[in-house]
Amino acid sequence: MAPPTANDPWLAGRHFGIVIDAGSSGSRLQIYSWKDPRTLRVDSHPELANRLPKVEKGTRDDTLWVSKVEPGLSSLADNPEAVGTYLRPLLSHARNHIPPSLQKETPLFLLATAGMRLLSPKKQAEILLETCRFLVTHSNFKIEAESSVGPCGTSVRIITGEEEGLFGWIAVNYLMNGFSGSSDARTTYGFLDMGGASTQIAFEPSPENQKQANNLVDVRLRLLGGEEIHHKVFVTTWLGYGTNQARERYVGQAITEYDSKLHNDINDDYDDDEEHHLVPDPCLPKNLQLKELPVHSTDPATAHLKKSHRMIGTGSFEQCIKKTATLLNTSTPCPDTPCLMNGVHVPPIDFSVSHFIGISEYWYSSEHIFGLGGAYDYVQYERAASDFCSRDWKGILKEHEDSRRQHRLGGDGEVLKDGKVVDAGKWGPHVELPRLQMQCFKAAWIANVLHEGIKMPRLIDTGGNDTTDGEKVAEEAEKKGLGRPTFQSVDTVGDIAISWT
Repeated sequence: MAPPTANDPWLAGRHFGIVIDAGSSGSRLQIYSWKDPRTLRVDSHPELANRLPKVEKGTRDDTLWVSKVEPGLSSLADNPEAVGTYLRPLLSHARNHIPPSLQKETPLFLLATAGMRLLSPKKQAEILLETCRFLVTHSNFKIEAESSVGPCGTSVRIITGEEEGLFGWIAVNYLMNGFSGSSDARTTYGFLDMGGASTQIAFEPSPENQKQANNLVDVRLRLLGGEEIHHKVFVTTWLGYGTNQARERYVGQAITEYDSKLHNDINDDYDDDEEHHLVPDPCLPKNLQLKELPVHSTDPATAHLKKSHRMIGTGSFEQCIKKTATLLNTSTPCPDTPCLMNGVHVPPIDFSVSHFIGISEYWYSSEHIFGLGGAYDYVQYERAASDFCSRDWKGILKEHEDSRRQHRLGGDGEVLKDGKVVDAGKWGPHVELPRLQMQCFKAAWIANVLHEGIKMPRLIDTGGNDTTDGEKVAEEAEKKGLGRPTFQSVDTVGDIAISWT
């Protein structure tokens, strides 16, 4: 497809920008565009003065603003010379949708995340150098010159987990209008992100709590009327606290406890080669059996922990909550008070002011099985998780197969009528077996991180479970002085998927 032509009225005063999110499983190119703020008549439209410039999807056909390739850029660690072949489809897509006359002034950023962070410094440098060479040689887009940051300056680099959290905080508040309001009454949303390996938090401490915060980031934004607004944001990340690595740590802990008890019960007469022992696991649905290798052993010196064990689900969300809570390490020494999980400094959070938006796993674990994405109500969430965890795996498997055959979409959780459950709902074909297998664990881990980890208060419905539904959570929050919901899981705002880009 040819790019828009110079005489296209849609292009008048329009600028473009390109971000390539080089993630662990793939690289996604996104084209953004915005009108030159100088073309807007703020004097004739004073309501615009307190707004930020509007950044939009960068193609008139808004289905074409994104292009993706797989696997992740980090997969080229042993073959960096293949970077050009890997990136060529993305670069071609950008060239095809941005007019040639505007490409020289269109900034291009390729920013890599977790997958690249895991590589050695040498392999990182090789891939970044090849990436820089290819983008400079094969495009006319605006790319920085070599600097101490890298071969293409800040245009091609690996960002930190903290930067991801900060960019996510800006994205959420931009899309959710968190930056709106007068200067003395502006209240932003806090941001939570969780992937497989890590979890991030970013929020603006209250003026009183900013005194107890270290390393605040000063975010400055200019409104269309010319006013510059300032926000002091705290951001941190916990490596190993994403759902997949938390599960690996949990498996190591469960096997350690089981084998220790088994040693004692049989007077140390233990057969290292036997794999028929079933390790009870309350975080799996009833009777689901999974063969697990304890990658993160809590006692690596013990030889038998290196062997695979078979976990069998006992299906207790309550017990899963208790077993996984210890993985938060909330009692770890805190060298820089105050701290939350694992001795990591986090300033006090005033949940009556800081209302949080959670994306990625916070959304998936709430919505894909339970149908409870959006405003969060712990009573509903706990009930849905308890019901799911206690189900027999054969029944779950049968319902999964039936749903895929019928291709039913939506309706992923319970169906409520007058506040009571009338149907268990059906899962759509987008729900895969690994999600069903790990849903109980992930639901418990999310709840623990929220309530035991970052100390978010639970909303308790004094009338009992059968009087609670998601639509009333905002009303319940208001009664308790919390205003808008303390926590919401979100995937998109309008038709824009929330991401740090």
